[in-house]
Amino acid sequence: MELLSHILAQGEVQITFPQQNEPFTQIVEGQCYQALCKIKAIIEDDRLNDSECFQKIEEIIRAFEEIGSSGGIRHDFG
Repeated sequence: MELLSHILAQGEVQITFPQQNEPFTQIVEGQCYQALCKIKAIIEDDRLNDSECFQKIEEIIRAFEEIGSSGGIRHDFG
């Protein structure tokens, strides 16, 4: 729901269900797939050592935030 709300809020919205060219589930799945691809690339980056793991987590949270999903209260690191 959060992702769909974010996608719909990004621009002018006309909802016509009978003539909808692309189902909402397909739109949300596309956004989720893009986020997962970014997360996979971050995790597979073996150039970073263990002390840089915090940065990997931060990048993953940013990938979610880019599609409108928050990191929640645990992302407020000050």
